[in-house]
Amino acid sequence: MKNQSQYYSEIALELNNILQYWKNYSVDKNNGGFVGQRDHYNREITGANKGVILNTRLLWTFSAIGNFKQPEEIKFYADRAFLYLKDHFNDHKYGGIFWELDAEGNPVNRRKQIYAQAFGIYSLSEYYLFSKEQGAKEMAIALFKLIEEHALDKYQNGYFEAFQEDWSPIEDMRLSKKDRNSAKTMNTHLHILEAYTLLVNITDDTQVKKALENLVLLFLEKFYNEKNQHFKLFFDEQWNPEGNVISYGHDIEAVWLLIEAAKAVSNDDLLQKTKEIAINIANTFLKEAYVPNAGIINEKDNETGKVDKDRHWWPHAEAMVGLQYACEISGEYKFQEAAIDIWNFTKAHIIDHTNGEWFFKIDENNSPYKEEDKIGMWKCPYHNSRACIQLLKNS
Repeated sequence: MKNQSQYYSEIALELNNILQYWKNYSVDKNNGGFVGQRDHYNREITGANKGVILNTRLLWTFSAIGNFKQPEEIKFYADRAFLYLKDHFNDHKYGGIFWELDAEGNPVNRRKQIYAQAFGIYSLSEYYLFSKEQGAKEMAIALFKLIEEHALDKYQNGYFEAFQEDWSPIEDMRLSKKDRNSAKTMNTHLHILEAYTLLVNITDDTQVKKALENLVLLFLEKFYNEKNQHFKLFFDEQWNPEGNVISYGHDIEAVWLLIEAAKAVSNDDLLQKTKEIAINIANTFLKEAYVPNAGIINEKDNETGKVDKDRHWWPHAEAMVGLQYACEISGEYKFQEAAIDIWNFTKAHIIDHTNGEWFFKIDENNSPYKEEDKIGMWKCPYHNSRACIQLLKNS
């Protein structure tokens, strides 16, 4: 296929660019660990708090790049991220990992967000594969047991969103201010699923496999909406849907993560079903989210009809992977052609060629939002580095 060789060559170069940016600009030389924030212009915000999502995603990224291409210098960064997670975010009293620290590494938000515990498992498992550090594996297994003990709904199935520091109930369970205060969400379940997929890889544990298989079934039976070929996002405790927002990035990200989860539990029936859903969702994604030569719109609220036409960085990364999986399953090259077009748009408009890394988001006229960060609680190298690695592995 034309442009294919150039495409993979550019992806390999971009993976290196991402790595160089985070090596150069993320290390906190004053307080240890990594800086909490850099603004749009790549200026460090002194005294910024440090979030567990950024720290775990840095741990995952450095470890994953280490596993993929083995650059000698990567161990310094992966080890640094692991030790900071273990020494500062780790709750030695109640178990689990804190949500947020101050710049010096002291907890300022001790809540137990299950999304964060999942990223702990995901990053620690990747780090274990890279370092063979037994302590990382033990910490990942401990987090798994905490999630299963406290967050699993023993009556209605699925996982609750969040808890207080001591794992008691919490009123405001939202992952971020823009989310609904729902008991169960697709987003959190998706990241538990990806975490358990990797944990199966390092443990081959029957309990983990059983929990992962249950998660795949939840996606097939609860989250997937067969009528419109999307995943429902928010639910109450009894699995009644709340709101009707479509997140195109989560749709296409789930496509390939579900396939990998089904492979990990060695269930051919589930694998076949996830592949069928992947094609359905990828086709809907091309019809509704993808704009040729103009990237991917962010989301749509079917209740209000409001469409968010901003282009966020992470769905463009996930789209390239999800569409590649759809191409491989179906043999239809329209999916890869769209992926290459999305990459060309990303290259032209989302990658910041002046200050490095990717813009958090741009508007429909391709102008970046300058109030958004380059490094922050949510701005990290996990989506774009992972996309590059996955694409190169499958090239």
